[in-house]
Amino acid sequence: MFRIGWRGVKLSRKVTNAAAFAQTQRRYSTDEQDRSLFGLLFDIDGVLVRGRTPIPAAKQCFRDLVDGDGKYKVPVVFVTNAGNSLRQTKAEQLSHLLEVEVSPDQVVLSHSPLRVFTQFHDLCVLVSGQGPVVEVAHNVGFKNVVTIDMLREAFPLQDMVDHHRRPKDIIPPSKDLPPIDAVILFGEPIRWETNLQLIVDVLLTNGRPGNTVTSLHYPHIPVLACNMDLLWMAEAKSPRFGHGMFLVCLESIYKKITGCELKYEALIGKPSVVTYNYAELLIRQQAENLGWTRPVERLYAIGDNPMADIYGANLYNRYLKAMHRSRAQVQAQGGSASQVTGDLACEASDDAKCSGQVMVGGSFEHRLPEGCGSILVCTGVYNRDQQDLPSDPEQAVTEQRIFHGHRDFRFDPSLTQPSFIVHDVRDAVELVFQLEGRPLQ
Repeated sequence: MFRIGWRGVKLSRKVTNAAAFAQTQRRYSTDEQDRSLFGLLFDIDGVLVRGRTPIPAAKQCFRDLVDGDGKYKVPVVFVTNAGNSLRQTKAEQLSHLLEVEVSPDQVVLSHSPLRVFTQFHDLCVLVSGQGPVVEVAHNVGFKNVVTIDMLREAFPLQDMVDHHRRPKDIIPPSKDLPPIDAVILFGEPIRWETNLQLIVDVLLTNGRPGNTVTSLHYPHIPVLACNMDLLWMAEAKSPRFGHGMFLVCLESIYKKITGCELKYEALIGKPSVVTYNYAELLIRQQAENLGWTRPVERLYAIGDNPMADIYGANLYNRYLKAMHRSRAQVQAQGGSASQVTGDLACEASDDAKCSGQVMVGGSFEHRLPEGCGSILVCTGVYNRDQQDLPSDPEQAVTEQRIFHGHRDFRFDPSLTQPSFIVHDVRDAVELVFQLEGRPLQ
């Protein structure tokens, strides 16, 4: 590792894997056949905004990323673990905050990859979260949706923590609901005690919460969870609880009651490989919209959370390398690239929970990017004033080596090491364009 200064900023930048990234530098050419082709993946909270307040560097950064006609110079996709809105709404918010046009096709929310989990779309699903959860569920393909509020209304005696919400005098009759086939956890709910109680009721009764629990149904009905962030950065001076904290509570309660581990059919959102595969699909579409005829060669993911953004980008980079090795081996044996299956790539990526269809967007015949670089900014969860990178790359960024990732992800400290650390998102974008030999302005 070595340090380089940047744009006169007092904060120095640590650079790892410099030799590998040095190979990406090229001379700029206006001819697409000669210039390097890359895409940018932006986290939102802690990188572009904190709560509802834009980070100052973000507006200038995006003014530089578009030309005089407002057209992006390179493919740009926003990848966030937020999931309490529709893509259209998030795109409108970003357009307003950044003062550039952002389309819904440039936005990946934590639940966006659920579109490919078609085997669950016709089932009756219980959804947990906040915001327009029914609309969100329908938008990603679910047809038969039950909310926590609907469940509570049908079984009012089962939500008893808040004394003021308990039924008075006359107990209302329960309403009939269809049996629940799966549970979809979109994000942190507002009333945790209600959601935890009713979700556990559904799991213990095999989807029939009005029934008496007479025996353990295990494995329980499928659970799909979006957004594993333990913490996230808003306007407060320290990080706030995220959906990952809610999952910790749910897992702990279920195990305490049953003695068994809560199992997930899928874990979606950063750092899952399936989320980055979905983002890469959108990057390809953006490249086509820009008129590019050659595939994107490299991706750069910019984030503020070592355990979500950096871990996820590095895990995806490992996945890409494994896919290229597997393809080369298959082709050397006279096979075709399509013979490289999702299971093989998933196994090669060392992702402890690589659920769902990793082949987002079709077959593996298309050319994947060569790799994905990870860039950590200091405007969100990671704060260099409070936490410095260890000199030993085998150590983790996380303070005192405490693992803030999800239970089902193997803790690999090397995956929390960013390719680069910069002060803010503008520095990150300027660095990428410098590495690629492209002028930003």
